[in-house]
Amino acid sequence: MKKEIIRRSPVAFNMRPVKEERRGHWVVALEYENEGDGPHLVDLSHCIRWDLQDSDPNGDRGKWKPLGIPVPEQPGGCIIKNGVMINRMNNTQAAIWHLSGEEAEMPPETAYTDVTDATAFLALTGEKTFAIAEKLTALDLSDLDGTPPFLIQGPFVHVPCQIVVMANGAEQPGILLTCSRGYAHDMVAAILEAGKAFNLRPAGEAAFKRWLEQLK
Repeated sequence: MKKEIIRRSPVAFNMRPVKEERRGHWVVALEYENEGDGPHLVDLSHCIRWDLQDSDPNGDRGKWKPLGIPVPEQPGGCIIKNGVMINRMNNTQAAIWHLSGEEAEMPPETAYTDVTDATAFLALTGEKTFAIAEKLTALDLSDLDGTPPFLIQGPFVHVPCQIVVMANGAEQPGILLTCSRGYAHDMVAAILEAGKAFNLRPAGEAAFKRWLEQLK
């Protein structure tokens, strides 16, 4: 009898979702009890993430336009199109995040690596996002001179992270961050502890998508 493959998020909240769905080999939490109006911490680890590494990621060859989207020219640059975010990390590397949470077929070129199962992926959203974040990092994520979305790489809870500032001056600011899978438990615990004074709550993917719509 063939066993069904189940892919598990490295993130665990101390509560069960009240709404969830099976998507591919993942069980995706859509909603938790008493989510409130935010701020929210959302597990997006089921969203597919690819790494692109090559000496010429801005080359004219079509493979450097993942899903038809050009890689940003400058490190720190980000672009969102059709539910896909591409973040330029350095001269030879870019990260590709599928924010829609849907399945996607990885391009066949060897420059691409699927890092979904190797990393945790979180969203911190809501009015007090940066008040919470400043307890956890010395990085200036609320820099109003930057035009979101933009990528910052550095320590968050003393863990090397990729952090994308999605909105920094709006009523509903927010950040996305990824880190190595092994840090997920401690990362979530530290963020929730820092957010207690601001009523930070775990939320499901549905809350994240509502927030994302507000940024358009």
